[in-house]
Amino acid sequence: MTNLKTQRSVPADVDGGLDALLGDCARMAPHWAAPDRITPVPVSPSLIHGVRVPPASARLLAAMEDYGD
Repeated sequence: MTNLKTQRSVPADVDGGLDALLGDCARMAPHWAAPDRITPVPVSPSLIHGVRVPPASARLLAAMEDYGD
């Protein structure tokens, strides 16, 4: 059986602003560890063929004021 009850030390504040966001980030930071170093792997240019966008996504972006024009 799963216990669905959670304990929250701080109530959720959707419109808390930047200070609330920074506090949330500070509380969550210890939960994730960043790798010491990330080494990018080279990709052969022959494997890069461009970007394909599904028609529905293209229509969605075209309908958005910031991206459509």
